[in-house]
Amino acid sequence: MGLTLPRVDALGSRQFLLHLLPELSTVRSAIRPLAPTPIEHRIRAIDVGAGIGRVTSTVLLHLVEDVVLLEPVESFIQEAYAAGSASTSEAGPKPPASRWKGIKDNKKSVSFLQGTLQEFDPTSALAHSKVIGRVGYTPTPQAMSDINDKLDVAWCQWCLGHLSDVDLVAFLKRCHAALREGGRSLIIVKENLCRDADDGGPRTVFDDQDSSLTRSDMAWKKIFQDAGLRLIKEQTQHGLPEGLYEVKMYALR
Repeated sequence: MGLTLPRVDALGSRQFLLHLLPELSTVRSAIRPLAPTPIEHRIRAIDVGAGIGRVTSTVLLHLVEDVVLLEPVESFIQEAYAAGSASTSEAGPKPPASRWKGIKDNKKSVSFLQGTLQEFDPTSALAHSKVIGRVGYTPTPQAMSDINDKLDVAWCQWCLGHLSDVDLVAFLKRCHAALREGGRSLIIVKENLCRDADDGGPRTVFDDQDSSLTRSDMAWKKIFQDAGLRLIKEQTQHGLPEGLYEVKMYALR
């Protein structure tokens, strides 16, 4: 039996991030440094426009310790919180493989925030969002005392098409300001692509059914330039069914 689309997507995302930050590998592998430098802080990520938490559960929790999950839609954030909460006990969810990694033993954490990307600022996370809850590891003395700590990874997947160019540039600038100093932290953008314009320039397609924008490769690169970001690596997600938009991953600093 072949891999399912979500599985292909998750594996592609993990491999992309591990290639850039091999020190996040938790198992012996060809990419893991033989003598990795000890990391003196908990590795933190944010998953924006996170839906029901699929990227958090299948990608980020396998590689980082603390995730801030941001989602604007009430039903989606509640479903994500229910799945994370169910992973705190032996009773669920079933099968055990679907439990969120590191939550039951309090080694890892997920903080659930409801808010829009247009207003959200990771450096003052609670200013324009509502706390839904937290599962797993909790710092002392206050449960959310780390919520504004610097980020090692800002993951943006299949959500940025709902932002205008102006809002998107502003959001990416805020994400960049929230990255941990030291030159290793990353913003990851993973989105559908349409074709560039016939002259090779940027192109954007508007979908009037869900009021979203699909940008071309050159359109994304113009956005990144306008946001003052440096493109570190780009890669097409392989293994997806034919007939779908091309999906591409960009790593930025």
